[in-house]
Amino acid sequence: PGLPVEVLTWSSVVSAAHPKVARERGKPARSTAAKPSGKREVRFPGAEKPVATGEFPRTTLTAALHVAGPAVITEDQTTTAVPPGFVARINGRGDLVLERSDKKAMLTGSASEGIRNQVLWDRLIATVEEQAQALIRTAFSTTVREAGDLSAGVFDLKGRMLAQAITGTPGHVNAMAASVGSFLEVFPVAGMADGDVYVTNDSWLGTGHQFDFTVVTPVFRKRKAVALFAATVHVVDVGGRGFGPDAGQVFEEGICIPIMPLFRRGAVNADLIAIVRANVREPVQLVGDLYSLTTSNAVGGQRLVELMDEFGLSDLGAIAEHIIETSRAAMLAEIAALPKGVYESEMTCDGYERPVLLKAKLTIGKDGIDVDFSGTSKASAFGINVPLTYTQAYGSFGVRAVVGGRIPNNAGSLSPIRVTAPGGCILNPARPAAVAARHVIGQMLPDVVLGCLNQAIPGRVPAEGSSSLWGPMLVGGHGQTGEQDYGAATPFSVTGFYSGGSGARPGKPGLSATAFPSGVRSTPVEATESVAPIIFVRKELRPGSGGAGLQHGGDGQVIEIMHAEGAPFVVYCLFDRIDHAARGRNGGEAGLAGSVRLASGKQLRGKGKQVIPAGDRLIMELPGGGGLGKPAKRQDQSGKD
Repeated sequence: PGLPVEVLTWSSVVSAAHPKVARERGKPARSTAAKPSGKREVRFPGAEKPVATGEFPRTTLTAALHVAGPAVITEDQTTTAVPPGFVARINGRGDLVLERSDKKAMLTGSASEGIRNQVLWDRLIATVEEQAQALIRTAFSTTVREAGDLSAGVFDLKGRMLAQAITGTPGHVNAMAASVGSFLEVFPVAGMADGDVYVTNDSWLGTGHQFDFTVVTPVFRKRKAVALFAATVHVVDVGGRGFGPDAGQVFEEGICIPIMPLFRRGAVNADLIAIVRANVREPVQLVGDLYSLTTSNAVGGQRLVELMDEFGLSDLGAIAEHIIETSRAAMLAEIAALPKGVYESEMTCDGYERPVLLKAKLTIGKDGIDVDFSGTSKASAFGINVPLTYTQAYGSFGVRAVVGGRIPNNAGSLSPIRVTAPGGCILNPARPAAVAARHVIGQMLPDVVLGCLNQAIPGRVPAEGSSSLWGPMLVGGHGQTGEQDYGAATPFSVTGFYSGGSGARPGKPGLSATAFPSGVRSTPVEATESVAPIIFVRKELRPGSGGAGLQHGGDGQVIEIMHAEGAPFVVYCLFDRIDHAARGRNGGEAGLAGSVRLASGKQLRGKGKQVIPAGDRLIMELPGGGGLGKPAKRQDQSGKD
């Protein structure tokens, strides 16, 4: 679209004609039964209950051995199930071949259908993961291509999420699952055409703030709409005040695009692109990301059509119902095993103008889990408010982190978890409340929910962690640094994501400098320095910042940054756990609180736009995670306490 492009990597695919591979015929050579390396319980499609099966590493099998079902053959990247009545052998080419050994052991209709449905389900998950990887490979912003701040998923025509990519964040994925319904309210499927693409970054219709752009694409097969693909990314800039909590209303937080066409029948909405380019600090990166979102959805759509052609599917109706109902039933079964009751927890965060109290009441019932945030602090006058979709995303993730974790995330597995917050509180503000830094509070919600679950299922819940990402937006340019002259230094705008320590886990210590619950990767130093005139003087772990306990919390990190050209620059601080450290759980001790300061000694506020003077350096000390369980007594070398 007329934008300059930097090519980072070329990849080539070489193909050539090859002779047809002849199928091996004749009876297999005599073989002996292989010995299993272990046992595991496996429920085969159509079976009422799991059966004990032998486990055989593929690397141990040869043509002289065979494996009789029921069994599983394991490899690094896959597992092959050998049903009862089948035998697996290695042929002369090294292929794994399954043959029916008992003609009476025919697969029943339900078993055959079960295998088909599982294959389709797995292929859908693989499809959306390829969609996400395409987004990472083509994205312009470092927040996407380096940190992975994105989500990708496939939806049926009712707007129900069928599969999500493993790559991505809970805040994006779970909020995007709700936002697709908003797209369909504005543009019903009946009015969509092949080549249409829709976009929004509306904070209440998307994923919680205007830095997240969501793109939805209908997929057509034989001129008929069959599915929707959606993807979300956090872009580097949207104009306005910047990525910080200083605004009083959402109108100050940058450009807002209502749900509208990005492409119509394959033709780009040039007027929209022109408006976007005129209103942001990094137009090339943002417009490039919009094209990347479109491309990733197209990749997913292409793979879906190929899948439907391969399996002869005219629509996704049957597999959609199977995925949703199976997941819902599995989630309800997990919930049924929990002790019924009402559990309450609360936590205080730093806030902006005042501390923020987060209160949760979690009710475990026969039909699911309800999380109610009544009693939480009222909405803030600044940009740390959390739209309800984001509250629901991280509130439900707090449950999914320890309940039903093996069940794939989709509309079915999410439906038994219901999250509410009263209107007017900081977790459900009315428009036009400012929300740019909504993650600062939103990413604390799993810790509050886990505080409830710790009472219901003690021993399965981690301690509190640093939780909220530290994502400073660094800016330099005319008019940004107040009375300090920026001179002829290179203007820039860049955002990085960094993490403190996670809370200690049952039976394991917390992870150091690791994002939980967001799952976003830390932005590499080299990637940031390549796009902005800044230098990372140091980036190192903060030893001892994790709380003590039977399992200690993960350590935070220390990051020191300076301007490469000696000019002043601006940091938009949106940090928490400075006044209120991550608490330990079940007798564990709190982690160390965070800190923001200048190398010259001045302490900075945890939130808000602040100037780093020319020649000075920004130092961020990220908080540690809480410990879990009472610390064991320490002994010296003589064995004395």
